[in-house]
Amino acid sequence: MSSWFERLASVPGMPFGGSPGVVRGALPGVGHRPDESYGTAMWPTAEGYTSATPASQHVPYDSRGEELVARVWEALELPGSAMDYHFVLQNAVDRLWSTRNADPRALEMLEVFALLDLELMEVAPQAVSFDGIEPMAFARVSSVPRLIGLLEREGAFTEALAVAKRLTRFGQGEDTMTRLSEKVGALAAEAAGAGRAQ
Repeated sequence: MSSWFERLASVPGMPFGGSPGVVRGALPGVGHRPDESYGTAMWPTAEGYTSATPASQHVPYDSRGEELVARVWEALELPGSAMDYHFVLQNAVDRLWSTRNADPRALEMLEVFALLDLELMEVAPQAVSFDGIEPMAFARVSSVPRLIGLLEREGAFTEALAVAKRLTRFGQGEDTMTRLSEKVGALAAEAAGAGRAQ
């Protein structure tokens, strides 16, 4: 499998058709290809070469709000590794979470990006795994647990449980899944009892 992809939509099995509103051909670095003659991919820059892919370099650390969302969508259209796309999405989720009180759209976009990150993890586990460790060991992620917490706070326990179940494949979220299963079961029993009482 290639160590890099032309865009997130190029990752095999990724159910993502492309970033909304992005004119891909106009993005800087979209046509860059790495020099892999040294055994690792080195990407061209104005100063020479770097191991950092165009996707990993595209979102400024201090971007917030609409600029952050726009830059993330653009980064997903640039060449990068599965791990690069994971970090772009995860960092965006973390920033959106930290600015949620000031930006009303933050939670909506947090959900979109966290679900994309989970889909990426499912089709390309190498995005969150440690190289050379058998059996495969996974790095702890923050994006998906933030989404689960958000859904739980909104009272969407069944949806939160479904996401938590998907996360357990990566050795994370088992306790959360148990807690949510109990909560969903209690609510179902309560609803059934209320139905019988009528």
